[in-house]
Amino acid sequence: MRIRSIHIATGVMMGLLLAGAAVAADQPVSEAPYAHGDEAKLPNGVIGLSLQVGAERIGDPAVLYVGMVRPGGPAQQAGLRHGDEIMSVDGTAVTGKSYEQVVKMIRGEAGTIVKLGIKGGADIREISITRVASDRLPKGPAGSHGSPAR
Repeated sequence: MRIRSIHIATGVMMGLLLAGAAVAADQPVSEAPYAHGDEAKLPNGVIGLSLQVGAERIGDPAVLYVGMVRPGGPAQQAGLRHGDEIMSVDGTAVTGKSYEQVVKMIRGEAGTIVKLGIKGGADIREISITRVASDRLPKGPAGSHGSPAR
């Protein structure tokens, strides 16, 4: 699937509106720019991705996309790519769920498995990813979308 500029613009606008929920799906709480309340209680198990909220047009239902895949992390090893759409987490559809709810669904205890339903291009697939402790996640170049460093 190709992300058009409207997706990016809408994602940025939604991100600004949801600043309190701006914690990436697996950003360690100590690095989270807006960590407070329940976010500080999130489990430490992560998969190495950040989410982006987008929509085709204003008024359309919001969709969660993979915004960034940490190089060398479990998500990249499982084949997740920038622009993939998150359809479900552990068999539960994300439609109608808030950003915060989906982040909580993806995070978990290190060593446990999360199953993601992913739509990438024309295919829909389910992948299983083993969470790792956030401090054990490989540190890739800042701003990377899963591409090798140049």
